[in-house]
Amino acid sequence: MSGASDHLWAPAAARPLIAAAAAAVAADPRLVGLLATGSGATGGMDEFSDVDLVIVCRDADEPAVHGELRAFAAGLGPLLACFTGEHVGEPRLLICLFGPPLVHVDLKVVSDTGLDVRVEDGVVLWQRDGTLDAALGRTAAVWPGADPQWIEDRFWIWVHYGATKVGRGELFECLDMLAFLRATVFGPLIAQARGVRPAGARRLEQVAPELVPALEATLGDHTPQGCAAALRAAVALYRSLRAGAAELARRTAAEHAVEDYLAEIERRLGPAAAG
Repeated sequence: MSGASDHLWAPAAARPLIAAAAAAVAADPRLVGLLATGSGATGGMDEFSDVDLVIVCRDADEPAVHGELRAFAAGLGPLLACFTGEHVGEPRLLICLFGPPLVHVDLKVVSDTGLDVRVEDGVVLWQRDGTLDAALGRTAAVWPGADPQWIEDRFWIWVHYGATKVGRGELFECLDMLAFLRATVFGPLIAQARGVRPAGARRLEQVAPELVPALEATLGDHTPQGCAAALRAAVALYRSLRAGAAELARRTAAEHAVEDYLAEIERRLGPAAAG
């Protein structure tokens, strides 16, 4: 992406924050660079996008820099709220809301050598003495792809779990499982098949508009019949997505047993579930 230094790639409301972050990094000798990642690196930003910034520091300074990350964020602009990213397995991440106007900014601290293992290169917004160019040249970024075998090994257990929740009447739990399947199974498989990097259920409406009806059928509603029908739709969609995986070791025994179990749950619910 060209023109990164003028920040015109970002929504107007975010540009002052990005400029402030670049200036703050340049002013701190412990810091060696600033990267834009996510949609800021792929050119897909719009007014609704988060801004993902990676602050790169010298190896020895990582603990201290991370400990000062909240203060760093507060120095960029009107910080309304922030919290760290343990819930997504990334304690180095600080998730921030600035404004008004409201801007969501994710700040992450990574050491120079920490860049050796990364999912994307990002775009260099500022660097000290070519440090980031050198770091990004040492290794290649690897975006985690969808593993069809990993999914097949788990899918039927997940469907069985959802069916047990319908049988017990824990419908919100079943609806959560259906959302999990869209993010963990359907979204990644659909994206990968179309040459798009997997990102849960994000942008599926744009990536695969022809599959929107099939995905919509997996939403369910807060009725036993609606949840059972959505699980049935999830099974059908998964089978269609799995069809092209010739080398897949299919868990056929689990598949048949779980399908029989789901049918039994549907019978207990009465005719409305099978319709």
